[in-house]
Amino acid sequence: MGFGPPAQRITRGFLMKQTARAQLVQVMKELRLEARKSLGQNFLVSDSAIERILRAAARFQPRSLVEVGPGLGALTVGLSELCERLVLLELDARLAEYWRSRSFEVVEVDALAWSWRLNSLARPCVLASNLPYQISSSLVVDRSLDPLPLDGMVLMFQKEVAQRIRARSGQSNYGFLSVLAQTFWDIETLLEAGPGDFYPSPKVASRVLVFTPRQPGIADPSSFLRFLKACFLHPRKLMASNLAASATSSRSQPGAQPHLRSFFIDEIVKMGLAEKVRAQQLELSQFVELFHRVGSTFAGESGSLRS
Repeated sequence: MGFGPPAQRITRGFLMKQTARAQLVQVMKELRLEARKSLGQNFLVSDSAIERILRAAARFQPRSLVEVGPGLGALTVGLSELCERLVLLELDARLAEYWRSRSFEVVEVDALAWSWRLNSLARPCVLASNLPYQISSSLVVDRSLDPLPLDGMVLMFQKEVAQRIRARSGQSNYGFLSVLAQTFWDIETLLEAGPGDFYPSPKVASRVLVFTPRQPGIADPSSFLRFLKACFLHPRKLMASNLAASATSSRSQPGAQPHLRSFFIDEIVKMGLAEKVRAQQLELSQFVELFHRVGSTFAGESGSLRS
């Protein structure tokens, strides 16, 4: 997917007479509010970043769009002009009321608690957001597990998290989030954003990633996530040991670990890998192949998928 000139449907979302910074100051004065650190509110004020995010969202030709944390609307008006239906998920009651008063569809809810599967959204459906950083990783995990995935995502992350999402085999920040995200999505880096592109300015740099869904042939994404977390349970330990420890713990079967470890070693060796391989050494395709061999061991387990 290319991210060149904007679609013809974009008219004024980012071609506003006011700059994003001036618009933010005006709305904050009107509402007499300050950003809430507890909600991760760092409002985007870079006109060039806003333009490029809207262009990227437009390339998916969405009929429906979801924006998490619209804040003071750096993206909101532009997004509304790209689709038939825009749904805003806003946890701040003040801002939720602000957008309702302007006839936008608002759901006052934590995006991690919203019933994504139960909401009838016309396709193509795209998620575009300057995400609150504290929910960004969990949101990527949740959307990767959707039985019917979104048709695309354009998301702002803390740069460190974005680097983890796109990390490659052998890199120190390569982990279950990297493998999960890259298994279910083709991911491109759209832009870098510095502290000065936000108000108030965060202490960290940011990065926007564009996600296009893939079809990895995994029938049970939740079991795949459990499998990945087991693989990376203790990064310095051998993967077979991690898998055995996780499988034994989840089933409360004392004495089963040596048997399970031998089973996992056998399957790893059958793939042509060393029995002492660590998870950071595997490529994406090797995780998928190993999961098809041993994934039934992690099916139907209880517990949080995010932790």
